[in-house]
Amino acid sequence: MDVVVDANILMSALIKDSHTRKLLVLSNNNFYTPEYVFDEINNHIDELEEKSGMPKELIKEVISEIIHLANVHIIPITELEKHYDKAKRITPDKDDTYYFALALKNNCPIWSNDKKLKTQNKITIYNTTEITEKHT
Repeated sequence: MDVVVDANILMSALIKDSHTRKLLVLSNNNFYTPEYVFDEINNHIDELEEKSGMPKELIKEVISEIIHLANVHIIPITELEKHYDKAKRITPDKDDTYYFALALKNNCPIWSNDKKLKTQNKITIYNTTEITEKHT
């Protein structure tokens, strides 16, 4: 299954050796994320440093390694422009517009633990529990 991965999933996988990290790395899903994910991670870098106990440079390295191990495909923003306006109308959170644009482009769900994203009905949103249930 193709799945768009939200930044909060990657950040969760970073903070601790979690079920999320194992699911990302061991799943047979095809994961995608917009290159915007790195901007979002940078916006939360201080919080990630505090929660993980890792210095900022190590955080960036570990996120890159998780992305590599999980074979997450990074999609350039330019490939999402065609779907951006529709995504902007659908998303309940403007910060997630690129994730919605990518989900529209790939015609697939988004994996996010952000409950607010489920308030719309155009794109399927799975939280970690729901993704797990799909693979057990």
